[in-house]
Amino acid sequence: MKKIQDLNAATPVRAQVFRQLEQAILDGDLVPGTSLTEVKLSAELGVSRTPIREALMQLELEGLVKTTHNKGAVVVGISSDDVNDIYLIRTKVEGLAARRAAQNITDEELSDLREIVELQEFYLGRGDTLQVGNLDQRYHEIVYEGSRSRPLKQMLTLFHNSIQKARATSVRRGRAQASTEEHRAILTALENHDPDEAERLMGVHVENARKSFFELME
Repeated sequence: MKKIQDLNAATPVRAQVFRQLEQAILDGDLVPGTSLTEVKLSAELGVSRTPIREALMQLELEGLVKTTHNKGAVVVGISSDDVNDIYLIRTKVEGLAARRAAQNITDEELSDLREIVELQEFYLGRGDTLQVGNLDQRYHEIVYEGSRSRPLKQMLTLFHNSIQKARATSVRRGRAQASTEEHRAILTALENHDPDEAERLMGVHVENARKSFFELME
């Protein structure tokens, strides 16, 4: 991991430490069972123990680490059961976000979504599924923002981040075209301000992503 002083100085140190550790856990660089000690992390990241401690507390709230009396903070990570549950929850909750977005999304946000879908279609035509996948997160973030619901946005952003590796695997290894087509269909429902159709299509989209990921893992 990089020294914190090599990163964005405008971001609080605690937030930088948290993001680095979270990313390492979600990417599998820090595997379940790994012990995270304040002293070691402080030396490795070049920061004091206070932001390390604060970041570990936040990671525990997210369920990515567990603190025990004898071992300190230990990586828990995201299991396949966790991924499945998150997808199932997202099917319902993200559908609700799409419903709200159909009612509240702005013209500017719709324009941003069109641009993302057009870029995905462009990269899909070039066979660049990496870029198609990279645009996926921003698409969903705009839908969350368009819902005008802070609780929905906070919940879904956490879930989306927690399974980012699963999403990337699904899109890049088999679902790039289907995902892009589904994004286009959801966009049309949002443009038509049709909450029922937006909710239905988003639920189908997330469920298809769940099935695709586990088929790839078999």
